[in-house]
This record gives sequence, C-alpha cells and structure tokens, in this order.
Amino acid sequence: MIYIETGSTDAFFNFGLEYYFSAVKKLVEPVFLFWRTQPTLMVGKYQNTLEEIDQTYAEAHGIQVVRRMSGGGTIYTDPGGWQFTFIDYDGGDEIQFQAFIAPVVEALRALGVPAEFNGRNDLLIRGKKFSGNAQYKLAGSTVHHGSLLFDTDIEQMVRSTTVDDYKIISKSIKSVRDRVTNVKDHLTDPMTMEEFKEHMVSYIMGDSSRRYELTQEDKAAIEAIAEERFRPWACRYGANPKFSITKTGRFAGGKIEFRLEVRRGSITEAHVSGDFFGTAQADGLADALVGCPFRREDVEEALRSHGMEEAVYGITVEDMVQTIIG
Repeated sequence: MIYIETGSTDAFFNFGLEYYFSAVKKLVEPVFLFWRTQPTLMVGKYQNTLEEIDQTYAEAHGIQVVRRMSGGGTIYTDPGGWQFTFIDYDGGDEIQFQAFIAPVVEALRALGVPAEFNGRNDLLIRGKKFSGNAQYKLAGSTVHHGSLLFDTDIEQMVRSTTVDDYKIISKSIKSVRDRVTNVKDHLTDPMTMEEFKEHMVSYIMGDSSRRYELTQEDKAAIEAIAEERFRPWACRYGANPKFSITKTGRFAGGKIEFRLEVRRGSITEAHVSGDFFGTAQADGLADALVGCPFRREDVEEALRSHGMEEAVYGITVEDMVQTIIG
C-alpha cells in the first residue's frame, strides 16, 4: 500500500484527490490517505442538500458544503476530526465494508480504545458512534472513506444540520451527545491530533514505508477536478432531486406562505398565499421566483429586480427571503 499526504484541509481538493488517484492516475499499489478538513458538511450522493443542512447557519459560520461521490448520510467534519480513504484498484463490483474497516478498528484497539463495527457502516465505542463509512466504485476502483471523531465540535455538528429553533437545538445536542462520542475521551493515555494521526497511519501501513509525494502537475490536475466536479454550486445543490416545500412567515403586515417546487436546485413552480395586503406589483410575486436558484442571494435578487420591496404592506424583501430560505 502507498501512503499519500494530501497537504490540504480543503474538502473539495481532497475529494478531487480521491477521484484523481482512482480514475486518472492509478498507482501500482492500493492507496491510503489520512486527512482532515476545515468545518465541512459532506452530503451523500443521493441526498437533498437543502433538506439535510441548516444553510443559513452554515453560511454564517463559514462551513463548507460538499457532495460526496458515495452514498450514505450527511456528516459534519472539522479540524478536530480525521478522515481516512482507501483506494483499491482491484476491489470487485460489490459494496463491502469489512476489509477496509478492520485495520482501522485494529489500530484503535491497539490504543486501548474498544472500537467495534456495527455491521452496516458505523464504528462504535461502547454503543456510541464515532465513525461513519461510505464507499463507491469509479473506473474499476473501489474508494472507501470514513470519518473519525477525535475532538470534534459536537454542538456545531448539531447546529449546522438542525433547523435553528432553540428548543430543538437544545434537545438535539443532548440527544447527539448520548449517541456519539470523540475518540480522545476513550484513550488510556492522552494524545494530540498529530500523535493520533501518526499512530493510525503507521499501524495501518504496517511494514510498508511506501510514500508518494504530490507533484505540481498532480496538484494542478486535482484542483481542476475539484473545480469541475466538487466546488461548483450546481454540484453541491443542483444535483438535488425534485422536492416540494412550504414556508410560512408571520409579520406585522400579516401572514405570507410560499409553496414551492424545487428541481435541480432551482424553483420551478411557486404559489403565494396569506392574509397580507399587496399592491398590484405583488401579483407578480410568485412569477418572480420561478426559475430562480434556491439560494439566498439569488432569491433576494429576483425579488428586488421584480420590484417587490414595496409590494407587500408590512413585509419586506428581507422578511420574504428569511421565510423562504431561513
């Protein structure tokens, strides 16, 4: 096996690196990566991004949003956690986890951490989850990647994936703390982030000292893949399946309700109702939203460009955007 240091905490780059070494530049032996990220929400391939995250919170706190090429659920990662990736060039056609999870479990047990596999895609310590795993096939390669909560910010994890209501947030944080755990809380002897990484990489690599250093050509090619396949808004949000959403706001000017159909990240149908008072301009409120990407700045621009600032008595464009996007 060959180890590659990604040299980056940018999830777009690191997913681009996975793609590069699984489909573009195949090495002579399987590849192992151990990396971490800036605060990031990783959405599964088949998920609806807008239904899985609190977009407003994520944007306000500089949390990246990226769509993986693998299935599974949304996970939160940050500098307090680690990610690992195995790229196998002879992985067969079936999705199977055990072979890739086993060495991770063994490396943790060598530290005295009683890690175990739950049989689906999670790793547990005394019944609490600390790792989620996912897998996909690409160009004849198997890419298996997983997360390891080491010292992750659990509160931010909850807030970025939960509707921003205080009571819900409070209950969710307590609930999540009862169900997930950080590895550092189960170590016999304290370790730093880097010491933990050094142990995991050394144990999993075993006797192999094989390393591959990224060249400038590699980095340029990986960044190009990131720009094309992972970083664009359309890749992160536009791949969403069609969904219907109803949002209701109550303001000094009355109640306003938006019923929207969203397909591939854009509003395809809109209906507006409520007990508000509107000018003749307000009759075009629904039409102003059709064709607009379901994204804060685009919704605001669409409403302003169609003259909706003064169209509804007691309800501003900012109020409408807050109602629609949150």
